This record gives sequence, structure tokens and C-alpha cells, in this order.
Amino acid sequence: MKKLVSIEGMSCGHCVRHVEEALKELAGVVSVVVDLKGKNAVVEMNQELSDEQIKGAIEEAGYDVVGIKGL
Repeated sequence: MKKLVSIEGMSCGHCVRHVEEALKELAGVVSVVVDLKGKNAVVEMNQELSDEQIKGAIEEAGYDVVGIKGL
């Protein structure tokens, strides 16, 4: 399963890596692709993660989640 996460506050490659690392630490995350220009991330999981878990990891890294939807 995949989710598209809209993120505000990223401005550079370091931000992208920071978000990727935060999401990859969550159990069940298989891959993360962060698009700086599109201000989003596609998170692929092999087990269900709640939107709150995903949002919490990103916000703890210092960025704002403005939306999450399934793909």
C-alpha cells in the first residue's frame, strides 16, 4: 500500500533527506520518495500505518503535513 503525503517547509536536498530518514524509521515502511518541487512524499508500506504515525514522524523532523491520501 502507498500513501501520498503533502508536506510544507522543505526547501533543499537536506530537507528531503531529513524527511526520508524520518519516514524510513517507521516499522513497515518499504520505500520513500520525496519530491521537493512537488512538496510531497510517496510512502510505500508492507503493513498498515495510520496517518497520525506518518504525520508524527514528519512533524517531529520539523516539517508540516498538510494532507495524506491513499494511492
